Amino acid sequence: MSDLLERLRTELPAEALITDPDVTASYAHDMASFCEAGTPAVVVLPRTVEQVQHVMRTATALRVPVVPQGARTGLSGAANASDGCIVLSLVKMDRILEISPVDRIAVVEPGVINAVLSRAVNEHGLYYPPDPSSWETCTIGGNIGTASGGLCCVKYGVTAEYVLGLDVVLADGRLLTTGRRTAKGVAGYDLTRLFVGSEGSLGIVVKAVLALKPQPPQQLVLAAEFPSAAAACDAVCRIMERGHTPSLLELMDRTTVRAVNELASMGLPETTEALLLCAFDTPDPAADLAAVGALCTAAGATEVVPADSPAESELLLQARRMSLTALETVKSATMIDDVCVPRSRLGAMLEGTAAIAEEYGLTIGVCSHAGDGNTHPVVCFDHTDPDESRRARESFDAIMALGLELGGTITGEHGVGVLKKEWLARELGETGIELQRGIKAAFDPLGLLNPGKLF
Repeated sequence: MSDLLERLRTELPAEALITDPDVTASYAHDMASFCEAGTPAVVVLPRTVEQVQHVMRTATALRVPVVPQGARTGLSGAANASDGCIVLSLVKMDRILEISPVDRIAVVEPGVINAVLSRAVNEHGLYYPPDPSSWETCTIGGNIGTASGGLCCVKYGVTAEYVLGLDVVLADGRLLTTGRRTAKGVAGYDLTRLFVGSEGSLGIVVKAVLALKPQPPQQLVLAAEFPSAAAACDAVCRIMERGHTPSLLELMDRTTVRAVNELASMGLPETTEALLLCAFDTPDPAADLAAVGALCTAAGATEVVPADSPAESELLLQARRMSLTALETVKSATMIDDVCVPRSRLGAMLEGTAAIAEEYGLTIGVCSHAGDGNTHPVVCFDHTDPDESRRARESFDAIMALGLELGGTITGEHGVGVLKKEWLARELGETGIELQRGIKAAFDPLGLLNPGKLF
């Protein structure tokens, strides 16, 4: 420990090192439940690439594991510390280095907050689409590490589609530049995509070149109330089958709607079994909403209410954004699932989840990026009750299994971390895991980067 701190201090300012156990403990884990976390030896908050390189060279020389972190808003344990590790928090590297309206790119450091970047590019008439629910606090580096998504994915796609290039500090301290600033480029293997979603297990992202889009018109939102989740999912299928391209297509089940009303008195219709939110940012969103409203009615919607203004639309979106927070108030703890299935199987996923909730005697609320089949079943339980905690964990596994049975994947945007290691092995199979481990060994032969995550 003393040797580690002595070496780190040779090229790091005193304020970049945290050793107080009471403070380092707050950096030990992200927001996931049922994920073990160790005790870090030190927390380092670098401000420069050179400081990150020094940390990695020191870690390699002393064979000390390094756990990279952003804002720790993750939900899979990917940022959890291991015993005796260096926690490398990138939150102080928070500069927007460049915004180019001509090239339609932004160049940023990893600690930039998603919402800060979004607002900055808006001032140039540009748009950075990925918008996780935690966008006011999560960082771009964390978004890249977990390949995060958000509400707009149905039209604009996920983080991976906006990362053009990266600067990455490797395990031994070397600096690697991947990708490009150009609109096109196919030179060599796509190492950039390899780092996106790697959860800090291959290298430390210290700079990112991000693609931007022209800022679209303000969107208008429609809310449709359904007597069943199956009817709402039928409406989703009809909307996509007819070729509509909404900027957002979100579903909240009865449990979620009631939790949001309880938390914030939003006035959402508590008689509903499923609430579907659909938005368009087209030149004539009212016409698009009318067409979708007719499809919702045909699918069995009991009420269809288009918003009259962007302000009213934003109010509806605030209700969706606070879904996870609201469900956290139902019981003392939650496990937040992230299962993505083909759109055509979305109804079966929600029906199956409801059956699992009944089987295990638990409250499970579901909010979903319905337009791309990404569901977030939230298991609510009393963490002080051993039996209820056991049932919560078992129900989580049952939901994972259901997703795979329906042709889906165990994670659409939250990542694997510690929580889903077993399920990643089931999804990828023996050969897939063997090749992934081989890639890990090529970049990190000593196994120092975020050990114990993914597999």
